Amino acid sequence: MAKELTYKDAGVNLDLAADFKKQIEHHLRRTFGPLVMDNMGGFGGLYSLHGDGKLFQKRAKKPVLVAGADGVGTKVKIAFMMDKHDTVGIDLVAMSVNDILVQGAEPLFFLDYIATGELDEHRQLDIVKGIADGCEMAECALLGGETAQMPDMYRKGEYDLAGFAVGLVEAGRLIDGRRAEPGDVLVGLESSGIHSNGYSLVRKVFFERQKMKVTDTIAELGMSVGEALLRPTRVYVRAVKAVLRHYRVKHVVKGIAHITGGGLVENVPRVLPKNCDAVIRKKSWTVPPIFDVIRKFGSVPRDEMDRVFNMGIGMVLIVSPFYADSIISQLARLDQPAHIIGEIKPGSGTVQFA
Repeated sequence: MAKELTYKDAGVNLDLAADFKKQIEHHLRRTFGPLVMDNMGGFGGLYSLHGDGKLFQKRAKKPVLVAGADGVGTKVKIAFMMDKHDTVGIDLVAMSVNDILVQGAEPLFFLDYIATGELDEHRQLDIVKGIADGCEMAECALLGGETAQMPDMYRKGEYDLAGFAVGLVEAGRLIDGRRAEPGDVLVGLESSGIHSNGYSLVRKVFFERQKMKVTDTIAELGMSVGEALLRPTRVYVRAVKAVLRHYRVKHVVKGIAHITGGGLVENVPRVLPKNCDAVIRKKSWTVPPIFDVIRKFGSVPRDEMDRVFNMGIGMVLIVSPFYADSIISQLARLDQPAHIIGEIKPGSGTVQFA
């Protein structure tokens, strides 16, 4: 008679999964605010749009929900190589909340999806810890998620991540770039480095062309390759929310672009009127050393660098010139360095470098 088979024999450990759910509960709870409804055993997370009956009425008379989804891409491979998994969760949150922030939305809650071949409790706990850290930075709730064990889909020790953010904005405060006009200026918010785009090229440069290891140190960076490549994506929520709240009546911030894949070249035009160009002055900020190293080690053309990476500017605000200096000062008080990097001129909806 054939041996009886269990799900564990097929590579899925239900007992470990159940224990994992219990262990991550405190990470979820530390992100909860008063509008999260207690529902830890439910199939879906619950978020109240009423609360005390006044909170959302104060925030928005005509509320619009804004949703976004993203991942971390092949940056997770650096985490595998480093066997360090407590920061990619920050990346996961940042990529989604930064996307909805550009439309003026304040993130409300976040959901994650973790897919792995074999559940490693320690590794998965580190991932969820990072996701919760990111949610705290974004001032939103980690409302729930899913961890899927999928044997034969992933190599041992590997996983993939996806994240989903939902935010809220008053209809009259929605930011879409339509109000931008010639004379407005571009305020560039500094990035923390590569963020979470371009890692297929990054890995090819360092590990194929240069034959480096993650433990190798690069003098220009003052740290190891792995440390430099694993720096988390910056979460811009607190800083930008503070600026938007400062100008509750005036429409001072007319457009916002999250600088992800495509760089400044492709992301800024997404918030430009068709009759306007953005003129960006490359020497108006200091490009972080990591980008110079990538360019040098990989012989990557500068125009290719500009299309793939953020080059040190992770978010761009299109603002009235009369308020630009004040906005930069506000951001500085929130530990977010920013610079005037260009201006809006008549054109056809493209970016020009000067």
